[in-house]
Amino acid sequence: MDLQKTGRFIKELRKEKSLTQTDLAQKLCISEKTISKWECGNGFPDTSLILPLCEALDITSNELLSGKKLSSSEYKTEAEKNLCILKSQQEKSTKFLLMLEIVIGFIVSANLLFLVLLSSFAMLPAWLRICLIIFGFIQFVVGISFAVAIEKDAGFYECAHCHHKYIPTYNSVLWSMHVNRTRYMKCPKCNKKSWQKKVIN
Repeated sequence: MDLQKTGRFIKELRKEKSLTQTDLAQKLCISEKTISKWECGNGFPDTSLILPLCEALDITSNELLSGKKLSSSEYKTEAEKNLCILKSQQEKSTKFLLMLEIVIGFIVSANLLFLVLLSSFAMLPAWLRICLIIFGFIQFVVGISFAVAIEKDAGFYECAHCHHKYIPTYNSVLWSMHVNRTRYMKCPKCNKKSWQKKVIN
């Protein structure tokens, strides 16, 4: 997806409709700076804004993603190409989130270990040792909770029985037995429990 091309396309269509950036921003209930950002090729509309933007500019979402008006013969080809691009971008985003989960888990675990060792071996008052340990556990719990939320939403879990791919509930991910990113959970489709692997697509 060419953001510069899409930005120019949005700008051309806006001008054809005799809309200022402020007018278009008001229609979409967003800031004028956001419209400017899109038109300069420094960003792309959030998924929740794609359809309202297309409606305001009288184009299809496929034309927006392509950055041009499409003839009927081009439409199918461009649609398939855009789906491949979106799928690729989604996979990159999922991989980034799963890497972020590892980083968060490592940082909060290392910090907890450091604070426990510090409070055990440093010459500190008892109240300060207790505070350090409590602080370490609080940041560990918050960090791990955030990491679990990332793991839940990034990608899918695949049932070993029926191969159904789904996003589980937060509680089922939090309390399930697991080895790395393979978790023992119940599939919502076949209702059988199995070791389910995390898959990106």
